[in-house]
Amino acid sequence: MTPTSVAHTDEADPPRLPDHLDLLAGRVTDALRGGMPSGRVGRVGVAFSGGVDSSLLLALAARSLGVEQVVAVLGVSPSLAADERRGAHDVAAHIGVAVVEVGTHEGDNPAYRRNGPDRCFHCKDELFTRISDEVVAAHRLVAVAYGENADDARRPDRPGARAATNHRVLRPLAEAGLTKADVRALARALGLPNADKPAAPCLASRIPHFTEVDPTRLAQVEAAEHALRAMGFADSRVRHHGEVARIELAPDDLARAVSPGVRDQLVADVTAAGFRFVALDLVGIQSGAFTLPLVEVTRG
Repeated sequence: MTPTSVAHTDEADPPRLPDHLDLLAGRVTDALRGGMPSGRVGRVGVAFSGGVDSSLLLALAARSLGVEQVVAVLGVSPSLAADERRGAHDVAAHIGVAVVEVGTHEGDNPAYRRNGPDRCFHCKDELFTRISDEVVAAHRLVAVAYGENADDARRPDRPGARAATNHRVLRPLAEAGLTKADVRALARALGLPNADKPAAPCLASRIPHFTEVDPTRLAQVEAAEHALRAMGFADSRVRHHGEVARIELAPDDLARAVSPGVRDQLVADVTAAGFRFVALDLVGIQSGAFTLPLVEVTRG
């Protein structure tokens, strides 16, 4: 896939921020500007997923530099759900920034398909390589940034950060010390439509490590999760265990999932996605459920 861009019209001036949030926003833009090459004039690319972190970074970059000086770069591959792709375009349109789609081919890399704990490194390395090779020159970018926040920077299960370091990609949110709570507070104050959007890691994160990532498994997860969202389970995961779909929901949704009528519809939709059995995990949503136990063992 060659990079494609979609231009959007500018939104009205963003709202004035409360002093404490304005201070946080200023730290982010200072970090962004400080990471740009001195004396070079050009645009900044934001590796953009449509999640709240990269959306806030995109909005603050546009607020500081102007919408014409910022490009949202969206990596597209089988690991990106179609719903997430559409949502990313909607958010960028709200901010008023052009989107550049670039096809990524992490699935061609045996190390990515092998699905070890370093899978995210290979995915991010592919994205940042494609940005460097296909987008930087075409769109006159002088710097590229991505939305790692300070909480992410402290987690051991984020090997994608190593790829960012290797490619000299900026991380202004983390450098400015913004936590996830700070990110959401700023996103709400700026009126971003996804300020309260649940985290949505890539589809490959639903496949247990050392089970191969392939398009069929990714498509099964995508179809099952799309069905769950259509039923009103906004914050949900479908973990792929061969014939078994292990469903993780927000704790408040567990009772509704097994209520009369809802359970039957849930089972019908998830089995239609290609699974034989449907299991409900009583623990609920578990961020890093597959990766954290492995990296903790390695660190110990």
